[in-house]
Amino acid sequence: MSADLILYTNPQSRGRIARWMLEETGAAYETVVLGYGDTMKGAEYLAVNPMGKVPAIVHKGKVVTEGAAICAYLAEAFPEAGLAPTAEERADYYRWLFFAAGPVEHAVTNNYAKFIPSAEQARMFGYGSYDQTVDVLEQAVRAHDYIAGDRFTAADVYVGAAVGWGVTFGTLPKRDAFVAYWERLTSRDAFKRASQLDDALMPKQA
Repeated sequence: MSADLILYTNPQSRGRIARWMLEETGAAYETVVLGYGDTMKGAEYLAVNPMGKVPAIVHKGKVVTEGAAICAYLAEAFPEAGLAPTAEERADYYRWLFFAAGPVEHAVTNNYAKFIPSAEQARMFGYGSYDQTVDVLEQAVRAHDYIAGDRFTAADVYVGAAVGWGVTFGTLPKRDAFVAYWERLTSRDAFKRASQLDDALMPKQA
């Protein structure tokens, strides 16, 4: 493919995070939609991401995978969009971006799978417990309008997606701070554009 920027995705996946981030940058990109049972595990895509997972982006021949990394990378690759942190925002930006990618992701998925670590096991788990992780995430979301302060940044794409999907699908409790944060994010034009693009790719219901 000749495009400088390619998104590999599926509309029923975390690819929606990457799509939203791309729409926030305003950059032109090509979309390749992959199927779970076929092309996502095919040799062509495994050459891009050997994990056989989406999303992935290829920018000027370089591959970036993992939602949080894609958000951080695109913020730096397209500085004119103003999505990277200022010096004052940097600490909170990286702290909560990787908190969402690490402790929140693990706590939510383990809790959904009904795997509850014992007190002894919790010492080895980066998130400790689901309840503690949720409480800390709520504190972070409640502190400011956006995760790194009073301005929207790329970290809000990833943290916001975690919060939004959590309250929508019940993997996070519908606390007021979570709902208010998600409502601020879903009012953004880039989010609406990304959602429309992905919704149009959803399988047709019989």
